[in-house]
Amino acid sequence: MTTATERALALPEAPAAGVPAAPGLAAAARRQRRLAYLQAMPLGLVFAAFFVVPLLLTLVVSFWEYNEYEIIPAFTLQNYLDVFDGCAAGADLCTTFRTYLSTLKFCLIGWAATLTIGFTVAYFVAFHVRSAAMQTVLFLICTIPFWTSNVIRMIAWIPLLGRNGLVNDALMSLGLIRRPLDGLLYSDFSVVLAFIHLDTVFMIVPIFNSMMRIDRSLIEAATDAGATPWQTLWNVIVPLSKPGIAIGSIFVLTLIMGDFVTVGVMGGQQIASVGKVIQVQMSYLQFPAAAANAVVLLGAVLLLIVALTRLIDLRREL
Repeated sequence: MTTATERALALPEAPAAGVPAAPGLAAAARRQRRLAYLQAMPLGLVFAAFFVVPLLLTLVVSFWEYNEYEIIPAFTLQNYLDVFDGCAAGADLCTTFRTYLSTLKFCLIGWAATLTIGFTVAYFVAFHVRSAAMQTVLFLICTIPFWTSNVIRMIAWIPLLGRNGLVNDALMSLGLIRRPLDGLLYSDFSVVLAFIHLDTVFMIVPIFNSMMRIDRSLIEAATDAGATPWQTLWNVIVPLSKPGIAIGSIFVLTLIMGDFVTVGVMGGQQIASVGKVIQVQMSYLQFPAAAANAVVLLGAVLLLIVALTRLIDLRREL
């Protein structure tokens, strides 16, 4: 029978504080790090090929000259000067700033509406639907609009919002209006409505995922401590849902900032947006000018994302 002293002598001694780890452990850590890089390399190559390289090409083309017939690979800053033409003179806002303000208006209204609807739907599904099967069914219902094209979903609003559409006919039959409303279609209202319809699901999904990760014992503890449902929502659920809110906000703001199809279809080609300006320039084969506008738009979107990440540390929260 081994004694306690023999067993103690048989145990491996722990390295003293300040003593470097054994060479074998350091080599294993280096191999594990190299293996991690090898595993991430395929996705990194795809990311570089389909995102980084096109972005760099866009940046390069934005500094080229062009005329009515050709693109000239010669360095110039004129494309960026044209973007901000007239912005430094006079008290009136230049065309670029007015266009960005119009786009920002759609972003803020669409973001506020999608956040309100998305948070409400996610909260109901996450906390008031007890059955996991029913949660799955309701979650799938939220994703059903993705089964059809965005253009088809936008066109579906035209018979509803037109002068002779169902909404005007219903309001006139009820005696609420005497003549059809003109502001329902091809207006800011129809553009915002389409954005809400198209982008709300991008807010629902990340907020729902964040809410499902909340420990339910925290809510029970808040209730036991005497918190009202509103206090529990504001002081427990909302702070713990910040990662989902931030991710959903990035999705929605990015999509609206670069959108031109929705503004063109629902605005009747009468409402300006940054994406619409880029699309028109590309249709006239003014690729360097479109590239310069795209770079400026990318900078504006990055500023929005940086502002959101300043409010919440996504790395720490996730």
